[in-house]
Amino acid sequence: MSSHDPHSPCCGGGSCASDQENQSHNGHSEPSSCCGESRRDFLFMTAGAMAAVGAGSVVWPFVHQMNPAADTLAMSTTEVDLSSVEVGQSVTVMWRGKPVFIRRRTVKEIQEAADVDVSTLRDKQADADRVKAPEWLIVIGVCTHLGCVPLGQKTGDMRGDYDGWFCPCHGSAYDSSGRIRKGPAPKNLEVPTYSFLSDTLVRIG
Repeated sequence: MSSHDPHSPCCGGGSCASDQENQSHNGHSEPSSCCGESRRDFLFMTAGAMAAVGAGSVVWPFVHQMNPAADTLAMSTTEVDLSSVEVGQSVTVMWRGKPVFIRRRTVKEIQEAADVDVSTLRDKQADADRVKAPEWLIVIGVCTHLGCVPLGQKTGDMRGDYDGWFCPCHGSAYDSSGRIRKGPAPKNLEVPTYSFLSDTLVRIG
């Protein structure tokens, strides 16, 4: 098949069928459109492929930077050694910018919390549902009314009428399980996610 064969594939050399038709009707030749269309389609496909590659190279760094950094992951948890905390003592640690109250409760405090009639509570939670070990209570030390930090962590602090924590701003009182018992606060002190790694080591978060 010669390069000028009228039956040769378009753009394979020679004239296209549309060229022959234009010659037969007009008496002179006109530029062929199919070769130009093929080249144009090729350019579009090439540009599209390059755009897809470019988009992929842009999206990956964007998605990657959305992953939490190592220091952010480290801040999301904190480990606390409880070995030096004595019965009846409370300590405060910071977690995600919030104070966390850890109290090693006395037998009396544990019993008081367990004996409460849950049906009488504003935010109905049994003490057993708020602790993983009866001796240890771990709550976020932020009043659920307006976000103040209640008193009750230090020796000599006012603990309110229920031997727990007291927020002097508006008089919210919490019991030894961190449950709201009096005042305007609508919810109990929040229990964070935590787990005991050993009898004396706890991971919060």
